[in-house]
Amino acid sequence: MTVDISDRPAQFKLHELRCFDAVVRLGSFQAAAEALGRTHPSVFAAVSKLEERLGLVLLDRSGYRVTLTEAGRMFHARAAVSLREIDKLGAYARQLAGGEEPVIRVVLGDLCPRSLVLPILSSFFAARDRTRLHLDYEAVGGPAERLREGTADLAFHRSDDSDAGLEQIVLGEVQLVPVAAPGFLPFELESVTPEQLRPFTQCVIRDTARDSAEEHFLIHGAHRCSVADHAMKKELILHRMGWGHLPGFMIEEELRTGALQSLQGRHLPGRVERLAALRRRDRLHGPVAEALWQHLTGCAA
Repeated sequence: MTVDISDRPAQFKLHELRCFDAVVRLGSFQAAAEALGRTHPSVFAAVSKLEERLGLVLLDRSGYRVTLTEAGRMFHARAAVSLREIDKLGAYARQLAGGEEPVIRVVLGDLCPRSLVLPILSSFFAARDRTRLHLDYEAVGGPAERLREGTADLAFHRSDDSDAGLEQIVLGEVQLVPVAAPGFLPFELESVTPEQLRPFTQCVIRDTARDSAEEHFLIHGAHRCSVADHAMKKELILHRMGWGHLPGFMIEEELRTGALQSLQGRHLPGRVERLAALRRRDRLHGPVAEALWQHLTGCAA
């Protein structure tokens, strides 16, 4: 492969770019040669040839370890993006050559109504027996993190308009209602304030993201009981072990019978979240993943 980077006749080959990138990432010509399955002299020659073609000194070889020059730093930042795009294009070509992806990885978020989403997935994958559906569960910031790191193809979770890297299909709304079991709180439930609730245990969902600062409805200073999902949270609240916010679709019967009581009011308004199917904008999606996205678009419409 030959890439022309300007109007001048300087051209370079893909393997030269890969050698340069490996040296930068791994810190030496020897480490790059081992990773690429090449010899040390061939990697050294490829990087030197790249510098010659560009008319730039990319690496400072005067020290114990090679380091980037300023021009090398700027060039590598652009080259790394191009190499990622080439790798994604190659992966997409292999998907197309194989016909269909062997696996589609889907994450269900903690607010996802499974009675809504699972029938959609079941009907779609029933007609695609060559592609396996791999389902995972994540909470709070976990679904978006899985999409960003590339370990999930699709997620069903709350929509976040501030994340420009994700595109979404809005599927509906989920109301979060603050609730407690009868007798748990020793005061009238009308116009309950956060200050009144501070002495009582608050049940919260544990964030599965490794790098997340999301906080929802937390009363600072209150004792917290963290759980993995809303089903466990509901059980604890029903057994008068705490109070907390639960999705409305999970507690319709309990609110109707009085097994749970709403704390919703001026000081605890709850919240309505939009449920959406989410995927990365910058990723090439295979034929099955694209068909699933179009299927979800139709379901939303």
